[in-house]
Amino acid sequence: MAIHATRSLRALTKLACGASLAALAVSPAHAQDAASDANDTVATEDEIVVTGFRASLDKALDVKRESVAAVDAIVAEDIAKFPDQNLAESLQRIPGITIQRDGGEGRGITVRGLGSQFTRVRVNGLETVATSTDGASANRDRAFDFNVFASELFSSIVVHKTASAELDEGSLGAVVDLNTGNPLAGKSGFTAALSAQASYNDLSEKAGPRVAGLLSWVNDAGTLGFAVSAAYSDQKTLELGNNSVRWAQARFDSVDGTPCWTTNNAGGTYVPSAACNEVSLAFHPRIPRYGEIAHDKKRLGITGSIQFAPTDATKISLDGLYSSFKHQRRERWGEVLLRSNERSINVSDYEIDGDNNLISATLDDAWVRTEHYLRQAKTEFYQFGGSWDQDVSDNFRFTLLGGLSKSTASIPLETTLVFDDRDAQDYRYDYSNMARPVLTFGTSVTDPANFQLAEIRDRPSEVENKFRTAQLRTEWDVADGFTVKAGAVYRRFDFTSIAFTRDTVVCGNGGVDRVLGTLACSPSSAFGPAAVYGFPVTASLAEMFTLGKAGQPAGTTTEWLVPNLEAGTAFTGLYNRTPALDAGNNRSVREEVKGGYLQFDAKGELGGLRYALNAGLRYVHTDQTSSGLSSGAAVTVERSYEDWLPSMNLALFPHDDVIIRAAVADVMTRPTLGNLTPGGSVDGFNYRINYGNPFLDPFRATSYDLAFEWYFAPQSIFSVALFKKDIASFPVSTTTSGTFASTGLPTSIIPPSSPAAINPEGQLWTINSIGNGEGASLKGVEVSLQAPFTFLPGFLSNFGGIANATFVDSDADYSVAGPSIVPGGANVGAIRNGTLFNLSKRAYNGTLYYDDGKFSARASISYRSRYADANSGTGNVFEGYGSTINVDASMRYAITDNIELSIEGINLTDEYRYRFTDIDADRNYENNHFGRTFLFGARVKI
Repeated sequence: MAIHATRSLRALTKLACGASLAALAVSPAHAQDAASDANDTVATEDEIVVTGFRASLDKALDVKRESVAAVDAIVAEDIAKFPDQNLAESLQRIPGITIQRDGGEGRGITVRGLGSQFTRVRVNGLETVATSTDGASANRDRAFDFNVFASELFSSIVVHKTASAELDEGSLGAVVDLNTGNPLAGKSGFTAALSAQASYNDLSEKAGPRVAGLLSWVNDAGTLGFAVSAAYSDQKTLELGNNSVRWAQARFDSVDGTPCWTTNNAGGTYVPSAACNEVSLAFHPRIPRYGEIAHDKKRLGITGSIQFAPTDATKISLDGLYSSFKHQRRERWGEVLLRSNERSINVSDYEIDGDNNLISATLDDAWVRTEHYLRQAKTEFYQFGGSWDQDVSDNFRFTLLGGLSKSTASIPLETTLVFDDRDAQDYRYDYSNMARPVLTFGTSVTDPANFQLAEIRDRPSEVENKFRTAQLRTEWDVADGFTVKAGAVYRRFDFTSIAFTRDTVVCGNGGVDRVLGTLACSPSSAFGPAAVYGFPVTASLAEMFTLGKAGQPAGTTTEWLVPNLEAGTAFTGLYNRTPALDAGNNRSVREEVKGGYLQFDAKGELGGLRYALNAGLRYVHTDQTSSGLSSGAAVTVERSYEDWLPSMNLALFPHDDVIIRAAVADVMTRPTLGNLTPGGSVDGFNYRINYGNPFLDPFRATSYDLAFEWYFAPQSIFSVALFKKDIASFPVSTTTSGTFASTGLPTSIIPPSSPAAINPEGQLWTINSIGNGEGASLKGVEVSLQAPFTFLPGFLSNFGGIANATFVDSDADYSVAGPSIVPGGANVGAIRNGTLFNLSKRAYNGTLYYDDGKFSARASISYRSRYADANSGTGNVFEGYGSTINVDASMRYAITDNIELSIEGINLTDEYRYRFTDIDADRNYENNHFGRTFLFGARVKI
């Protein structure tokens, strides 16, 4: 069945009197309804009929054009047929939005230079947080993980880029509405759709199913309807590449045969020399390594919706959504552990480059390590909501909306076993090609006799987010073209993080081992093949690993032994160990929000110029309770704050096809959850302590927007948008150096498997705290062009294109800890100016499509420039990701009106993801790739 989208104003006269664009303006809070209602237009003899992908573009353009505020949308062209495989990857087509990928898949979004924590997400009108454990670590913050949901479950995404009084607060970036359906917008009777695809990744060389279906029914009177949809996928992918785990400065045992200490390997006094000082002050990779990360992802999603409209004045909706995301992540690494072990390592045949990097070297007495890591995780998301829309009279109406959601990301198993060879000879690394280093082991890494099982870890954890929401919205048409809106909101958000560790090194500083009590361990100062620091490795405790296509140059070692997890955990009794609390990740935050808004909407003419506007004030009072562990004791801190948030959106219509928009608003985002924790967390591997601050102020800003939109032809737009944000409050970190004793924290909270657990005062600690800072600024421009090529002759007229570019700049001050300036000295603190984290200064997106009703094809390319995403550590200033280019394509052929075949390709160029540490020296943090994914499928609709 073809989908019809119309530009006929007569089909939309129920919205307002008169055929003016201003009369069609809808409020941002109801833009998601407009996206759902776009299917519910009435065909007339004046309509322009489009089908397929063009229909989705046309309906999305309707949503944008009919809003007073700045809005962008993506709309499904048909039921259960979202145009992309991933919601985040769909959003990157919208001007001003870039995405961050994990495991080769879109996960979080950045809107106009502001990261995921600054974007609020609503599902069917209710704010929520979906938390996954994809990537290197679990999301324990406000960011929304879009990879939790199958895209087939949604009918539209609406992005509100400017604020209004009736729109939920909490965003400096955008409010994103995800909508799962609108049963009464469908035709009467039963409708069903089923799609099935096989997904194949050319790096893992594994295939998996992707299945989605929908069943809906509407009675003949159009007063009662329901819809149920489900989607399931099973995807197995690989991530191959290298990792340095940052770079650092340290004093080595000797340099080119010159001793740097009065004794070898341990103890003694540092002996300065030109060579020892030069190498000490240069930066070297902390854990140079190659490896493989295997991802096994299973998603199940179910939605249900019931709508009842007994009269034109009443509509009641009940919606439910369930999603299950199971993810198994397995890592195998072969590495050298320079970190904290430089004291025993001899350096020779080295080179230092112009960025003060020890870019290549040969190492003797090196600490060779192989790791096998396994994390089993599950995210479950539930949401139940309902709404009652009632026209009390011809000029007064209300909406009552409420519901609850819960997202739980649990990690019952996060296990690592470690083999060590702590006196390996003739190890060579060469980072002359920073992205693709040569890493060569001189000592055999395939002989079990060279290794000892030295460390065991398990870190179970769980993160839970809950939202409870109740809202009342009212509208009163005071006069023709003037409406007063008022409402009230109650929202409670609960965040809880619980984490434990079963970590231990097998041997401490001599004595019996900490695992089985059967070894006579050597003291930590002991060195050489006779030193006992773990269990002897036998063939039954090991398995051989062969590195695949990780981009490694010739000369790189590609085979090594790793621990066999099943045998190793059974041998050590790892899962029988009593778990200890992970102090920094046992915390909670509760936020209770009460508030309301008053907004005035107007439309009309002034001096012959048509306009539409909304202006209003939103008030919210936040009661915050933060709990955590400080010095091993439970601490709870309560506080309250309030915000008055005025806003105004204005749309001018100098011509039927031209809209000029302007907006100004005060906006806010509540502080990062991790920063609100009382007390501190301890990183014993990097000798770093992070303190939270439950009295942090929210991020507060004034936002300005100015946009020009020209709808120069059907399904076409050229637009330019200017935006600026003056961020008045911006939490900043402060960094100092000191001894562990100076913090007053007990040594019991140092992770037991870390080097600091054995020697807490082995080096100075980096101590980070956070406070309320001066603020920051951001400004940028978006340019967008979309059009079908109907001006071309013949079949060429079935082509079309979408292109947009975003340019953003920002200014923020950060407290950083820079390089040491004397051998063995502390990192030097400084204030560094830079861009806001997660901000790419340039982003480009382009799509070329063909659609003739039966056959359609499109190819998309997305570019994102380099960006920093965090303060770094160990003397590096900022870390982040290099620029990326992603290319996707798809083809569909409709055999009949009800049967369609498809083929899709994702990441067709097999783009590598390069992560840097230190924004100036561009040192390699990691460089990996994920392969191409192809999907072959069919879809049936009845």
